Amino acid sequence: MQGFNILFDGNNFNRLMGGMLEVIKLSAISLMIGLMLGILFGLIRTSKNPLIRMFFRLYLELFRIVPLLALLFVFYYLLPEALNKDISNQAVSILVFVLWISAEMSDLVRSGLQSVPKSQVEIGKALGFTGWQQFYYILAPQSVQSVLPAMINLVTRVIKTTSLLMMIGVTEMIRVGTQIIEHYTVKVPSISLWVYGFIFGLYFIICYPLSRWAQKLEKRAV
Repeated sequence: MQGFNILFDGNNFNRLMGGMLEVIKLSAISLMIGLMLGILFGLIRTSKNPLIRMFFRLYLELFRIVPLLALLFVFYYLLPEALNKDISNQAVSILVFVLWISAEMSDLVRSGLQSVPKSQVEIGKALGFTGWQQFYYILAPQSVQSVLPAMINLVTRVIKTTSLLMMIGVTEMIRVGTQIIEHYTVKVPSISLWVYGFIFGLYFIICYPLSRWAQKLEKRAV
């Protein structure tokens, strides 16, 4: 029980809660900007211009091929030198996550729009719908049903991937937990089990409801 007492010591518990709030803050800011950009990019990716489609395809493949941790290091070390100014690790984290989220979201939006049967678009044209009316009444409502579950899964992936931010010094939950373990591990070898178990529980509490929500939406869409 000594590990339990150390874990819920006022200072250690508050530090872990601060790490959780850092995860939520960085995830929320990145998702808010990234999802909006992703929707815009997804609409652009339905363009018939091959150069535009190729550019955004390469943009997406960059984030699918290159590990996100490598991109974090590249931006963290090279961006301050390129701009000749200090950039906080939080700002670098948000920038990389926004680029990643917008790339993934753009593909979800593109596939969702293109999954709508062309026959329904042709019916809209026959009824005299403008391009905006076709999007508002036909494309958007149907594509949302397929995009929303995948978007929620993307949200959970973003939250879980924030654990990588400890590598560039962001004080998220894993980094705080590691610091606590390093301080007490000699005196209390079991502290790592208590700390990582508690962090596991926090991630589960945040992500499990989102995962269940996505599953329910997928069943409704079938």
